Amino acid sequence: MGTLARCLQEYFTAHGLALPTDHERELATGRRQRRIDAVPDPLRPAVAAYAETMLASRRRAQQARTRPRSDSTIESSLGAIRDLAIFLHARGLDDWAQAAPSDIEQFLARLRPGSRPRTLTVVRQFCRWARARRLILVDPTREITIRQRRGFTGTTLSITRQRELFTRWTTDQHAHPHAALTGLLALLHGASNQEIRALTIDDIDLTTGTLQIGSRPHPTPLDPMTRDAIIRCLEHRRGVRSSNPHVMVTRATKSGTRPPSPAYVCHVLDPVGLAPRHLRVTHLAELANSMDPKLVATVFDMKPEGVLDYLSDYVEPSRLPDQYANPTTLGAT
Repeated sequence: MGTLARCLQEYFTAHGLALPTDHERELATGRRQRRIDAVPDPLRPAVAAYAETMLASRRRAQQARTRPRSDSTIESSLGAIRDLAIFLHARGLDDWAQAAPSDIEQFLARLRPGSRPRTLTVVRQFCRWARARRLILVDPTREITIRQRRGFTGTTLSITRQRELFTRWTTDQHAHPHAALTGLLALLHGASNQEIRALTIDDIDLTTGTLQIGSRPHPTPLDPMTRDAIIRCLEHRRGVRSSNPHVMVTRATKSGTRPPSPAYVCHVLDPVGLAPRHLRVTHLAELANSMDPKLVATVFDMKPEGVLDYLSDYVEPSRLPDQYANPTTLGAT
C-alpha cells in the first residue's frame, strides 16, 4: 500500500465512510510464507504444518485472553527453523528424523553467542512438536544445553564519548532535529525506541517543562537541552505541514497518523555510528549501579529483574577516592 492509499484509508476510516482493511495482517502472512518457501522442498511440509500450529495456538490464546504470540515472534521462529533446515539440507539430510544432536550443535556454533539460547529454545519447541506427531523418533535437542551468562553483557559509552555526543546534539546546528532529540532522550532520560516513536504533541507540556514518556508513572522534567531539541523538532514538523500527531514526522508518515517506523528510529543515529539502545543501556547501567534498582524500575516502568541485569561489580577508578583507586596506597594504609 502506497502513501496516498494509506492517507485515503485513514481519512475514510476516521470519518466512518469505509471499514478498515487488514493490511498489517496481509503483510504478516506474506512474511511467514516467504520464510516457509525458503525451506528446502523435502523439509518444507513439516515447517508449514508447524506454522499452522502456531497460528492455531495464537487464536486459542486470543479467545482465552492470555498472551498470544505476536507476528514478530512467529516470524522469528520460522526464520530460525528455516536456517536450520537449510543447514541440514546442505549436509545431505532430507528428513527431519535424520537430524542428530551433533547436527544441532554444529548449527548453533555457527550463530552469534547472543542468539544461541533463543534459537535453541525455538528449535527445541519445534522438535517436541515433531516428535509428538511422529515426524521424528528422538528429540535431538533433549541433551543440548547452553550456559547463558546472567546479567548485562552489552557495551556502554565512556564519559568522554557521552560528552562528545552531548556537545554534538546541543551545539551542532547541522545535526538533524530527529537525531538530536532521539540521542538526548536516550542518553539523558533512558527512553527506549518504542517510547521515542510513540511520542506525540500531547505528551509535551512546555509550560510546566515536563514530558510524558511512554507509560512511566510520572511526567519527566525537561532539562534545557532536551527542551531545545523538542522545540527544533516541532519547528521541523511545522515545516513539513503534517497533521500527524507524533513529534517525529517522516516523509512516509506525514500524510497519515502513524508513528515513524522502527527502522527509522534505529538508524537515525547512524551518522555517529550508534543505535539509541547503546545510549539507553549506558544510562540504565549508570543509574542501576548508583541508585536503588527498585526505584529505577519504578521510575522507568520496568520489571525489577530487568534492572538487576545492569548491576555489575566493576566501578570506574575515576569514581573512587584516590586511596581506594590505588591498591598500593590502600595496602600502605
